[in-house]
Amino acid sequence: MNAVGIVLVGAGNLATNLAKALYRRGYRIAQVYSRTEEAARALAETVEADYTTCLEELQSEASLYIVSLTDVAFVELLPRIVAGRENGLWVHTAGSISMRIWEGYVKQYGVLYPMQTFSKQCEVDFQTIPFFIEASGRKDTEYLKSIVSDLSERVYEVDSEQRKGLHLAAVFTCNFVNHLYVSGADLLEKYHLPFDMLLPLIDETARKVHELPPREAQTGPAVRHDVNVMNKHLELLSDASEMQELYRLLSASIHNRHTN
Repeated sequence: MNAVGIVLVGAGNLATNLAKALYRRGYRIAQVYSRTEEAARALAETVEADYTTCLEELQSEASLYIVSLTDVAFVELLPRIVAGRENGLWVHTAGSISMRIWEGYVKQYGVLYPMQTFSKQCEVDFQTIPFFIEASGRKDTEYLKSIVSDLSERVYEVDSEQRKGLHLAAVFTCNFVNHLYVSGADLLEKYHLPFDMLLPLIDETARKVHELPPREAQTGPAVRHDVNVMNKHLELLSDASEMQELYRLLSASIHNRHTN
C-alpha cells in the first residue's frame, strides 16, 4: 500500500471511479467526503477509507486532497474545504475552472483532469484515459505526474485556458452526442424498436474518426443536401417540435460546414 494519504472531497461519478482506480494501484484513500452519508459511506467502504459528511471533519494531515464537486459547490465551499488544511497539496478535477481559483487559499495547488465520461455503475479502463494536469510549481507537477502515471499511459501538461477548450470540445463530442442518443432512443421507442439496433452504427461512427478527420467522416442527407429526405424526416417529427427544431438546426450546420 502506497504511503500517500489521499482525501477525496466528493463521491460522485468521477470521484468514485478515480478513488477506485487509485485504490487498485495501491494508494491509500484516507477519507471520503460527501454531503450525503449514503454516498460517502458507499465509496469509503469500497476503498477502505474513513468518511464524513462534515467539511470541518476533513483530515488535516493528508498528502493530497482531490476535490471533485460540481463547479457551483466547489466555488461556494472552497473556503470551508481548505480551512485548517492549507499546507496540503490541493487539486480539483474540473475541466472549466482555472487553477488560479486556489490562489490566496493554499500554497500548493493544481488540477487533475481526467477527460472521460464517468458513471458509478460503469467501470472504465484508466490506462486509456487522457489526464491533463497543471500545478503551481514544478515539484508539484512532477508529483502529480508520478501518481497519474500509475493510472494512465496518457498524461499531459496543459494550462487552464487549454483545459477549458478541451472541456468545451468534450461537451460537444460526448455530452451533446449522448443527448442525441436519447433522442434516437425516444424515436425507436415510438416505433416499438430496441435501442441496441443502433449500436453497430454508433460503434462504427466512433471507430471511423480514429482513421479519418471528423469532417471527412460526415455522411447523411444533410451533407448531401438531400432536401427530399430531410423534408420527410421533418414531417415525421411534426408532433415533436423540439426535436424537429434540433433536426433543422443540426442539418443546417452540417450543410453550411460542408459548403464553405
